[in-house]
Amino acid sequence: MKAVAFSYQAPGSLADALARLGAGSDIAKTMGGGQSLGPMLNLRLTRPDTVVDIARLPELREVSVTSDCVRIGACVTHAQIEDGVFEPLRGTMLQAVAGGIAYRAIRNRGTVGGSLAHADPAADWVVTMTALGAQVEIASAAETRMVPMDGFMIGAYTTVLEDGELIAAVRIPPASADTRWGYQKLCRKTGEFAEASCAAYFDASRRFARIVLGALDGPPVVLRELTRAVAAQGAAALTVQAVDQAIASAAPDKDAIDCKLCRTVVTRCVTQMLN
Repeated sequence: MKAVAFSYQAPGSLADALARLGAGSDIAKTMGGGQSLGPMLNLRLTRPDTVVDIARLPELREVSVTSDCVRIGACVTHAQIEDGVFEPLRGTMLQAVAGGIAYRAIRNRGTVGGSLAHADPAADWVVTMTALGAQVEIASAAETRMVPMDGFMIGAYTTVLEDGELIAAVRIPPASADTRWGYQKLCRKTGEFAEASCAAYFDASRRFARIVLGALDGPPVVLRELTRAVAAQGAAALTVQAVDQAIASAAPDKDAIDCKLCRTVVTRCVTQMLN
């Protein structure tokens, strides 16, 4: 199939893009790298009147550092993070995760903001950003608001984004010497979406800890009891019974095979972090 007819616009600034998204009564969709929107257009799963291309906007392609966060522009690509283009992201969890997203051709064009806005439960960034405690910076012509990542995705392919809004950036805490992390996923073959995924992020300096299970039927779920146990007891808390109980609480509808996959990724992820 091919997409229905639509108007294509490439604004020269973020302000112009937001003005276009907030104008009129037609259906407008933003496009970053197009790696999610493109297939949906061709399958006619979405039928916008206008596509607003924001991929080249300089305001959305920068990474900056403040005293309390690293701000990643929404149109920074997976490949740029993988390649260490931005010094604040070199050697971080994000660089490691970026290198395992899909295929290089996808990473060359796919963007952080586009992946989050698409909100595929099996996507790498949704579980990683939840583990990091990221804040999503959402902009419209009227205002900019911040939404915690664990409240941004409200269902499979569903977010809190409203008409006229787009993701401008993601803000994550800066890494410290006390930061430890793990990330694991299981795929049928390299490059495919995960059958099960888990991200863990502990920072003793901020007293922040999270183990997050992804690739569910909806948003990632923080395994809070398991997180507290691992934070207090370390590897001793990582028993089969404790992991299975955490998975059962997070995803009660999983069958035995899926639970085994989840147990594997959680165990590997937390072990990676502790080592």
